[in-house]
Amino acid sequence: MALPPEYVSYFAGDGRKEGGLTVEPRWFQLWPPTEVERWNREYHVSEFAPGFLGFGSSGGGEMLAFDTEGAVVMIPFIGMSPGEAKAVADSWSEFVAKIER
Repeated sequence: MALPPEYVSYFAGDGRKEGGLTVEPRWFQLWPPTEVERWNREYHVSEFAPGFLGFGSSGGGEMLAFDTEGAVVMIPFIGMSPGEAKAVADSWSEFVAKIER
């Protein structure tokens, strides 16, 4: 699974890479696109949460991830499984709209 081009473009720009959200998990920290593969490998995402691609965290216990449809979800790092995924936004653009200004 590849990162959506919109994520890569956003990260290359001057948008916030960490900050508040208007929805749960209320905080986000984005992983640089060059680090996404490494973090997914180290967290064993393909093993514990197949069908998801992590791209950041809540700064606490949740991973932020894309599902196969491009929706953004949060999944606990401990007890990581597809069944634990909770919707955050239907798309990357909707996620960006939920970043506190």
